[in-house]
Amino acid sequence: MELFLFHFRLWGTTLEQVFLGTRAFGTIEPRNLEVILSTDFEDWSLGARRKVMFPYFGDGIFTQEGGDWKRSRDLLRPQFLFRQYEDLDVFRQSMEDLLSVLPSDGVVDLQPYFFRLTLDVTTAFLFGESVNSLKHDVQGGQADFAESFNVAQDYIAKRMRLQDLYWLVGGRKFRKACDTVHEFADQIIKKNLSRDRTTDRENHQYVFLDSLAENCPDPKELRSQIINILVAGRDTTACLISWTFFLLLRHPSVLEELKAEISSVLQGRTDFSRSDLKKTTFLPNVLKEVLRLYPSVPVNSRMATKTTILPVGGGSDLQSPVLVPKGAAVAYSVYSMHRRPDLYGMDAELFRPGRWTENMPLYDDPVNAKWGYLPFNGGPRICLGMDFGLTEAAFAVVRLIQRYPNMRLPATEKVELVGVEKQTMTLVMSSTNGCRVELSP
Repeated sequence: MELFLFHFRLWGTTLEQVFLGTRAFGTIEPRNLEVILSTDFEDWSLGARRKVMFPYFGDGIFTQEGGDWKRSRDLLRPQFLFRQYEDLDVFRQSMEDLLSVLPSDGVVDLQPYFFRLTLDVTTAFLFGESVNSLKHDVQGGQADFAESFNVAQDYIAKRMRLQDLYWLVGGRKFRKACDTVHEFADQIIKKNLSRDRTTDRENHQYVFLDSLAENCPDPKELRSQIINILVAGRDTTACLISWTFFLLLRHPSVLEELKAEISSVLQGRTDFSRSDLKKTTFLPNVLKEVLRLYPSVPVNSRMATKTTILPVGGGSDLQSPVLVPKGAAVAYSVYSMHRRPDLYGMDAELFRPGRWTENMPLYDDPVNAKWGYLPFNGGPRICLGMDFGLTEAAFAVVRLIQRYPNMRLPATEKVELVGVEKQTMTLVMSSTNGCRVELSP
């Protein structure tokens, strides 16, 4: 991502380049993103995304366009109403499982645990019961699923980077990983749709799968939608929680301020609800700042379905419209846009949650204010699970700080400038060296 940042600093907020022999554009200009993602939404498509992802994702909300996509969105939107998780019960058991497997003290890399936590939470929400990857040593079909889940996504990430040349990446290992994930999903869907739901109804437990299955009778479509949500639900939130602790431990004054707020608002209670979390003010700003510096999907792209224009970025002053021919791709890097000093101040590359209560340059222009911060995308395709993910992350952060109030950065860990650390890009961006913490109750 630092290479993207370097290019935009060198050439401006909108640039043109030749990538693998194909003319393409890049932008981190809010006015252009407003046009691409909202105003001229119909002029832009996902390009090769469906072909790239189809062997794994099938026909689900992330690969569909047009009428199919609108139907999927209408189908899935009601499932993410916050009343389904207002009491936080869907997060609570998996969180307790995490706390039970973590050591009481010592140095541990939390990042792999966070990926297992969010897998357990997401499967509990989707299926009514978790795969319990934290509770048990993953073995048998679960081990195959977990490994194949990661292998397939690594292949998809490589295929995405090649766009129309995606077919160069594939082969038997990729197909086997996709088949394993599909088979596991089919089995768990069949098992959960056939089990007795009397207990769920008596406990008023909401089950995503039951509600979705009522309106989605095709088993293949049901499986595709579930895999789409499962991937998004696990990876993006796991990365958010990981980067949050990565940054908090390197900024002890911020961690102390957050601990003080949690103690003041919740008074040591662990049975708090989403409404209680909403009473915090610093915690949401911490998460906003983490997502500013480390958006889960740091770069995305669209393809022009007809010859069109971007409103700004051309000419000698870089303020004139830019002609984009039909079929050309435009990549947009929210990672780079979120680091613009003219939007976030001269300290834009520093982790400072307090900036969200200040009068940042971002707020000087209404277009910048709306389109200059896009950790969950924007327009008609804005993330449906935004509140769910933020609530899950907030819950995890609070419970870990309550359990380990004296956690600190291990003495062996390097403290580098924000953004200089090694990053791993798959479908999301994670820390290559993990999130190592010295736990202390």
